[in-house]
Amino acid sequence: MTGSHEINQARDVDVIVHPGKQELSDAIAARLLTAIADAQAARGVVHVSLTGGSLGSDLWTSMLALPAQSAVDWSRVELWWGDERYLSAGDKDRNDVQNDAAGLASLPLDQARVHRVLGPEASDSAEASATAYAELLRASGAGAFDVMILGVGPDGHVASLFPGHPAQLSVDALAIAVHDSPKPPPDRVSLTFEALRRSREVWFIVAGADKAEAVANGVAGADPSVNSAAQVKGEQRTLWLIDADAAQNL
Repeated sequence: MTGSHEINQARDVDVIVHPGKQELSDAIAARLLTAIADAQAARGVVHVSLTGGSLGSDLWTSMLALPAQSAVDWSRVELWWGDERYLSAGDKDRNDVQNDAAGLASLPLDQARVHRVLGPEASDSAEASATAYAELLRASGAGAFDVMILGVGPDGHVASLFPGHPAQLSVDALAIAVHDSPKPPPDRVSLTFEALRRSREVWFIVAGADKAEAVANGVAGADPSVNSAAQVKGEQRTLWLIDADAAQNL
């Protein structure tokens, strides 16, 4: 495979396949840059929710390599995270720390608009941190995220909503505490399906053959007990941005 291509699906999702992980990362960064510029032209302030994982960090390294990244007003970008490990600020295993190290911290962001999940040094519990994050989201005045970026695990989880886990069933909150996560660390804070769906565009970004089954189930609309990604769709568009390895079961 020498270039990206789109796979037409029966469901109302778009699947775009890139040859490899680097090409995918570069394409996500370019697409996000355009989305931010368009949203700023339409609404002024842009709300983007980020993800962890290697690809969620790699896109910021790719972003810094784009000359056009200086064309957007980064001070009018509100950043959130779909989930965070309930670890102290600065811990190397936190999603925000990994994003920062990959390049996010090099952008001229207004730090008051970079909304980080409180860790145990600043909150009494993961529940308190989730409540604070939900309140912050409500107070921001964002009717919807402009772009919701989600990684997908080999088990089909998104954010920290794992198939079959009790936390996945929460419907009355925007953010929740997650305990006994099947993936370490055990304690996390996650946006709920309700919050994830409040997005104009949802982008699933996935690379690797170990995630091919999760991608196929997600695109096909599998049951919540099998795949969490399948439960999230954007209000205007749902995109699966994947590499060739992750697409092999489609």
